[in-house]
Order: sequence, then structure tokens, then C-alpha cells
Amino acid sequence: MEEVKSKVRVGIVVAVTVYIAFVGIGGVLRPVRNGCVMTYMYPTYILVKGPENASWTKYGIYLYHEGWKKIDFDEHLKMLSGVPVLFIPGNGGSYKQVRSLAKESHLAYSTGSMERTFYQEASLTHKERGLDMDSSFSLPNQYPAMLNWFAVDLEGEHSAMDGHTLQEHTDYVVYAIHSILDRYKESHDARARENVVVSGDLPRSVILVGHSMGGFVARAAVVHPHLRKHVVQTIITLSSPHQSPPVALQPSLGSYFAYVNGQWRKGYQVPVSGAANYEPDAFLSHVVVISISGGANDYQVRSHLATLDGIVPPTNGFTISSTGMRNVWLSMEHQTILWCNQLVVQVSHTILSLLDRETAQPSHGRQRRLAIFAKMLRNSLPQNLDWIAESSQLSSHTNGFERASGSQAYSPFGCPKNVRWSDDGFERDLYIEKPTFAVLAMDGRRRWLDIMKLGSNGKSYFVLVTNLVPCSGVRIHLWSERVNTSSDDPLSRRVIEVTSKLIQVPSGAAPKQVEPGSQTEQPPPSAIFWISPGDMEGFRFISVSVAPRPTVSGRPPPAASMAVGQFLDPKEVGKEFSPLAFIFSAYSQKDIVLKEDHPLVLNLVFGISLGLLPVKFSLSTASCGIKDSGLPSGDVGGLCKLRCFPPVLLAWDATSGLHVHPSFHSDTIIVDSAPAFWSSLPGPEKTTVMLLVDPHCAYKMSYSISLTDGASRFLLLYSFQMLGFCIAIVFFALMRQARAWELDIPVTSMLTAAEYNLRLPMPFVLVAVVPIFISLFISLLNSQPFPPLPSFLAVSLSCYMVANGIIVLLILLSQLIFYVATVLCVFFKRRCQTWERSFDNSYWSRATNIFSGFILLKVVRALKLRAGFVKILTAVILVCFVHPALGLSVVTVSHALCCHNALSSYVTASLRNHRKRKESNPEAKGLGDSDVHMPQKSLSATEKSCSSSSDLAKSYGDIQLENFHHSQGLLLLHLLATLMFGPSFVTWVQRIGLRHSFPLFLDSILCIGVILHGIGEPKPDFNFSSFYLPSMPGIEVRLSFIYMVAGYFSFLSGLALTPYRAFYAMAAVGVISFASRVIQRRNREKGEPYHYSRKHSHRR
Repeated sequence: MEEVKSKVRVGIVVAVTVYIAFVGIGGVLRPVRNGCVMTYMYPTYILVKGPENASWTKYGIYLYHEGWKKIDFDEHLKMLSGVPVLFIPGNGGSYKQVRSLAKESHLAYSTGSMERTFYQEASLTHKERGLDMDSSFSLPNQYPAMLNWFAVDLEGEHSAMDGHTLQEHTDYVVYAIHSILDRYKESHDARARENVVVSGDLPRSVILVGHSMGGFVARAAVVHPHLRKHVVQTIITLSSPHQSPPVALQPSLGSYFAYVNGQWRKGYQVPVSGAANYEPDAFLSHVVVISISGGANDYQVRSHLATLDGIVPPTNGFTISSTGMRNVWLSMEHQTILWCNQLVVQVSHTILSLLDRETAQPSHGRQRRLAIFAKMLRNSLPQNLDWIAESSQLSSHTNGFERASGSQAYSPFGCPKNVRWSDDGFERDLYIEKPTFAVLAMDGRRRWLDIMKLGSNGKSYFVLVTNLVPCSGVRIHLWSERVNTSSDDPLSRRVIEVTSKLIQVPSGAAPKQVEPGSQTEQPPPSAIFWISPGDMEGFRFISVSVAPRPTVSGRPPPAASMAVGQFLDPKEVGKEFSPLAFIFSAYSQKDIVLKEDHPLVLNLVFGISLGLLPVKFSLSTASCGIKDSGLPSGDVGGLCKLRCFPPVLLAWDATSGLHVHPSFHSDTIIVDSAPAFWSSLPGPEKTTVMLLVDPHCAYKMSYSISLTDGASRFLLLYSFQMLGFCIAIVFFALMRQARAWELDIPVTSMLTAAEYNLRLPMPFVLVAVVPIFISLFISLLNSQPFPPLPSFLAVSLSCYMVANGIIVLLILLSQLIFYVATVLCVFFKRRCQTWERSFDNSYWSRATNIFSGFILLKVVRALKLRAGFVKILTAVILVCFVHPALGLSVVTVSHALCCHNALSSYVTASLRNHRKRKESNPEAKGLGDSDVHMPQKSLSATEKSCSSSSDLAKSYGDIQLENFHHSQGLLLLHLLATLMFGPSFVTWVQRIGLRHSFPLFLDSILCIGVILHGIGEPKPDFNFSSFYLPSMPGIEVRLSFIYMVAGYFSFLSGLALTPYRAFYAMAAVGVISFASRVIQRRNREKGEPYHYSRKHSHRR
């Protein structure tokens, strides 16, 4: 019965794994909508030649020039001036990818700064300001200098796959930085010799802009020991991994990442936990780093890899997602971030804004540069959408003023004095009597709202959404008392203006007007305004003034204008969906009805992160206060579009920031979060969604989990975690085999061992739950915060189950291949025997003698007798001097041959035994191998190396079957190791013929340890050994225990998203196994007693 249950469990695990694989991969390959606009240019790339004795010959530096006219390259380089910016392409990227940024920078310098708006602007937080709290500044109207965009040509090499390539790219970028600065000096001196007027200072630093791995290369260059001091002060990375490699498979690659991040932490005096410990005189105190991620659509570099947390302190940089960038608001794919016009324009203007007006060079002030980045890139929306709990910015600015007295209060949120309205367009004032009001046109009226009257009964917050532009379209004031229209003056001593507290949000497409004066659909809101009771303290009225409709001869008026305001109760805006109800929505869609006169703002809290389980969310209009319209129910929505504005959805996540869906009706909501990781911050892993919906309409909300997108997110987020678990599962299966050998019971197959490890409660708790609690104990020892336990346990166990399914599929696939190969081998072998008898004996004897003569050669005989040594030597040479993947391939092929030979011998012996039994007993049926003994024939060297020679009393079939099971386990382990070096091998093949370089020492030494595990004699009695600790003679260490420790280490490596660390466990097992065998062999040669891992040397 237990065996049936085990088979059912394995079947369910495999079925779920296959479903997640097919559905998830299909979701990843599905086309993505990004909404980006293309960037067009006329590019010219000028090669910047280096010194003739330069050691770098395969890479190059290019200067971008915009324009279709031909130019003299040498003369252009001689007239070089401006600010140098170096673009570093990413994995497999080209230097030509600089064209979009360079073109828009050229256009921005020619046309001037961006048009000024009067929305609320983002600013530095208290942590980012540090000790110096003064970060005020104003952007210039015209940029003082142009940007000279340089780009390094790295031959399209795949730096994300190979640590050696990544280090070479870093070395060359350091050389390129020095060459660019030297080129400026050469151009300056050349113009001076020709008596050409030279203006401006020479640049002393280079701005680095890196895409993908180029962003990490930029950071690695800054801490390079050969880089000149203070030549890099600003780094911008586009979709670059900072926390760990995106392909965390090669040990040297992961080690280099850890080294660079460690140098940055030392340079900033930042501890690993990320606590603020910034020192202004630190080595990197002058360097500002901005990391821009692509959001949920970037499948290659997720947002949690692009974050700077724990590497760069808040005083020197921040991470922002393109979904929350000012004037961008889009999630984009990995390559799209280079040409998306919305983002490229914003980044170009941001870099130009860094230039000082006097020196025409980037500002040296760290805080000023950081403040410019915050103002130009960030939006001013609250970053957690909990706007009710947020401390008011207005209150902090107006504290200390006697607002209710007769003195005039200064407001940082007022409009400039040069923006005025004509008084001729104003009509009589309107006094609002209800908590909700609407503006349907630019009517030139001022609406008065009594705070004390309308803000009673708990409705203490005021919210306004509008598509009117602040200052020129709408103005908002707080009044201490009501005044007459005739004495109305926005600059009165009794008023404070708060217009610039309007926060811009992306708006959808504006409705089209068929003809002037015709009715159109309601336009989407483009700004939101809210004010808390603390801000309104001391004031009696709020006024919302709408500008009169502009009239221009020959042009139609604006299609539509809208504004909806409301006093609301904060207790009515929140709704939370429990994790259980959210999970059940995958089977049954959940519906929620919003009746008319509902809150203008709704905060929806999902109990599970939408980064793990995306949700299909729809919002349809049910009614809009129009009764007996005479229209069919399906046409009510079209009629309501004339009355209600399109909803806006804003989703927030702690990792990826803000995600905005303008004009929302139905879509899949995904945030690029990092839930349930070992490194996740404590606290509830929830996703907050804020809806801006018209209170004049009733809505029907529906939501359900998107299984397709959920499977895709699962694969994207936890693929490397599952890879580490796969290695751990193979170790646990080998542990089961080693334990069986130690207990003198038949060595179980890999499939049986995998099934056994899934049994509840034991050993599932031992191999799956215990490592998770070990990780929590390690966090406790390192004083690190615990991850959210419920989601961490659930996701980790889910990844472990899927990893089991992957290993079971590999086992079944390998068994199928070996059985097919064995059947074909036995078939052709018997055919050859038949052909041998039918051929001419003289011809066959002559061929046999020639082949035997070749076999008798001394070299061949020596290699045949030392087949294991030859395999080790070949593999080690390939690992140390060519590439680790080739050396590991030798090991993998060796195990595959041993599996094939063992299975062929087992099947051949079984068939012979079956034939003999039929001859002795014609009624006997079936195959049996328990009575099969060693046939009286000589074995080949390969068969001898794959067979057990120490236990002749056992049946020959048992020996070969155990050899097959054990060799299959070693095959799977080394196959995973070989595949992990596959991406690095692709890079090595790409570099063939350019310049040969030996593998890195770390990779070679670890792979040598892996090779020593079972390469000599891959059979149980060679690898399953035990030894006593030198300092503790009474404690015996068996290989089953070593396999268990290695499995735990690999499990923890998977939890840490660093599966390459499993190589340390594989190498340690190989060294320990090989060393114990060497020691035991020496003891046998000396005649000393040695311990044998198995209880008996034969069966009884």
C-alpha cells in the first residue's frame, strides 16, 4: 500500500511540474505590450584610436555623432568639447545601442530643457539627504554644454555567462575611461597649438551609463585598483543586475559579483544588513548610482536583482522602476529600455540637468546630483499608497505660521506670480452642499466647500481628481473665513494656496470630439489631490477655482474637462482580501459590487503578492444614476461613459515600486516583486491596489488568479532556487543509496530513492523542512531579519516539490535512453554473432588477428589497464587548460558508458539465464536474475571498471544492477554540473580565435574536486567508504552523512539564489571520497586494518 501511495505522490509531482513548465514557458514566450514609442536617428560612429602600443586590440571605443552629413573624423575629434558620457553595452550587446540616448541628448541640448509644469515634484527623503538637509535647486532653461557619447565595442561577448569575460570587460572599461579623458586633453592641446580659441575646463570625470551587465561592469570599474581617483562620480544603470548574476551558475562569476559588492560596501562603509552607516570621507562617498529597472516585463533582470539595497546607501543612490518614472509609467522588456522614447528622453534631460551653469561640467556636489535625479526621475505619488497614514507634507511646511490669524502665510505649493487668469471670465461663486461634487466644463467658477460642515461624520479627508492643468486650469486654496467674490484675491492674507499639491498621474487617450460643442466621453484624470485633517487645521473653507474656457478664433474649445472632489471617511476606503479567499478565486471568480455614491478612492489589499500570483481584474460600469433610459442593459455602459470618468488603477510593491494602469477596465495586474525569498524583508507580503473611481457610477469588480501568469512568474522568480534544490535532491538520493550499502541491503534505484524522500512525515521533514529551519537559524546568527514565514515555507516547499518532479523526469528519461540503447546493443550483438558464423572463417580470422595485434600494443594495453587514470587525466587537462565544461563532459560520458555497460551486462545475463531455465524446464516463464552467476568469460576493461570484483559470491545480475543504479546517480549529479557550465562554454566558443585564456583558478580547482567523485571506479564499493575523525577516533563518518551535509548545503545555496555554490559541496564530496580511498589503499598496502563501509563483504 505504501508503494502505491509513493507512486501516486510521484505521479502528482511530475504532473504539476509538467503543467508549470508548459504553461509557464508559454506565458514567458507570449508577446508583451509595452506602449513605447520608437526613437529615430541619423547615426555616425567615429572610431577613437588608442596608442599604438595598446594591449587591447580586440575591443574598441567609438564616439557617436548625430547627423546625415559627412564629416572629417580627425577634425571632429580635434574639436572635441563638452561632457564625456561612456555607454557600456550588456550581455551580447553592441556599441551601436547608444544611438537612442545619444540622439535624444543631442536634441535636448538643441531645444532646451523640458517644459515646466506645476505639479508636485518629488524630493529627497530624510535618509537620502543625510546630514546636509539643503537640497533645493532650480533647473536651467538652457543646458550649458552638450554631451559627447562614447561607447565601448566589446565584440558582443556574453559577459553574463562567464566570469573571465566579465573581468576582461571591466579591465577594458578602465582603460577606456582613461583614454577618453586623455583624448580631451590631446584635443585641447592641439587647438591651443593652432591658436584656436579654447573655452571651458577640461573634464575631470566621465559619466557611466550601462545597460544590463554593462551597469555592473561600470560599478566594477569604479573599484578597480588601476582606476584613477575621482574620474567617475555618476553611474546610471539600465536594467542591470547588482545583487547577484542573472545567470548564477558559474562559481567564478558569482565570486566576482560578491567581491565587487564587498568592495562597494567597504567603500561606503555599508554593512550587509543595509543599516545606515555612511561616512562622508569614505572612498566612494562622491559616487552617485541610479539603478533603473524595467519592471515586470523584463524577464532577464528582475527588479530584485536590480535593487541597490545593501550595496549603495540611500545618501548615494536609489533604485527606480520604469513603471514609476516620471513621464514614463511603462514596464518594458530588457532590450526595449534602450530605445523606448519616453524613457530615453527623460534620462537624456536628467543627465543634462546635472551640468553646472558656471563650469559646464557635472556638479561635484553629491547631494545636488542625487536631488536632481530624484526630481527628474521620481513621481511624487506616495510610494506605499497608504496616503491616509502618511504624514502630510503641507503640515511640515506650514508649521509655525498662524494660519487662522490675519497674517499672510507662505505656501511652497502656490503658483508662480506670472501665471494669472483674466477676471473677466469669472462668474458667481458656487457653494457646495454635498460631500461629492463634479466639474464638467471650464466654467470659470470658484467652488466653496465648508470643511466643518462637509468634513463631519468622520469624512475628514478631501480628495480631488481632475484632468485640468494646475495653475493655468485649476487652483486650490485653503481659507480661514469666507470672503465675497468682489474681494477675492488668491494672494490675500487670509488664504494659503495648495495648487501644486496636485500629483500627476498618467492619463489614457483623450476622447475625440466629433464637432465643436458636441458631447464627448469623460476624459481620464491626469492629476490627484488629497489633503488630510492636519493640513486643514485652522482653516474653514476649501476653494476649487476652475479657469474660464479659453477661446481662440478658428479653433474648437477643449473636448472635455473634468474634476471630481469628495470628502470621505478613511474607514470606508479600505478592503482586504484574505489569502484563502484570494487562492479560491483561481477556481471561482469573485465579484464585488460598488453602489453609487461610493468613495472616490478605494484601497484594495491582496493577502498574497501579485508578483507571485497575478490577478485578472476587471471593472465594469453597472449604472450611473440614469433611470428609465430605455436602452438595453448592454448599452448602459456606453451612456455612462458620458457621465463618469475612466477609472485609474495604481498598484504598489516594495521591490518594484509603482505600477499605473490609466483608463482601466480589464487587465492582468502584475507587480515585479520578490516574495518569499530568504533575503526578503520581514512584514506582510501584500500588494496594495488603489482605485480612482467615479462616485456617481456603480461598478462591478471581478478578480481571479491568472494561473498562466502565475506559472510564468514562478519559473522566472524561482528557477535558480529550484536548480539548487535539484542538486540537493540528487545528493539526498545518493545518501539513500549509500545508506543502503552500509546496511547491507540492495542499493536502491534513483527513482526509488526519490520516491522514498517524498514520504511523509519522514524522511520528507528531514530533507525538505529541516534545511529551511537551518536557514532561519543562520539568519538569527547573522542578526538578519526573518523572511515572512508563511509564504517563505509555502514557496520553498513548492519549489522543492517541483525540483523533485524535474529530477524524476530526468531519471525516467535517462532510463528510457539506456534501456533503448541496451536493447539495440543486445540485438546487434546477437546479429553480429550470427554474421560471424556465416562469414568465411579465413577472412574473419585474418580481421581478428589484425585487431588483436592492435590490442596487444604496449600503449593500448597500458591505457586499457589504467582506463580510470586516463579519464581523470584527460578531464583534469581539459578543465585546467581548455574549459571546465569539456572536462565535466568527459566525466558525464564515462558515467553514461558505465550505466550502459552495467545494464547491458544485466540484460544479457538475464536472457542467458532465462534461456537456460527454459531448456531445463520448458514450462518455466519469466525472467529471473537471482540465480544468475558470473559467466565464464573474460571481461573488458570498461566492464571491469564498472563491475564489482570484491563480492563474487553475489549474483552477477545483482552486481550489475547496483552498478547501474549508482552510476545513474553520479551521472545525474555530473550532468547538472556540466549543464551549469553550459552558458560559459557558449561564451568560450564565441571567443575562439580571438585570444586564448586559461580558465579561472576557482572554476578549475572546484571542477577537479567534482571529477574525483566516482571517476576512477564508478561502483558502490569504491565510493561508499567511511573513516574516523583524526581527533575523535570513536566517531565514524560515513559517506551517507557526507551526502546529507552536501545536500543541505546545496539546499541552502538554492534558497540564497546562488546555485553555483553547490559546486563547493560537489568538490568537497569528491575530495573526501577520493582521500578516504587513498588512505584505505595505503593502509591495505601496509597491512594495517581498515574499515569497510559495508557490514558484510558478501550476501548471506
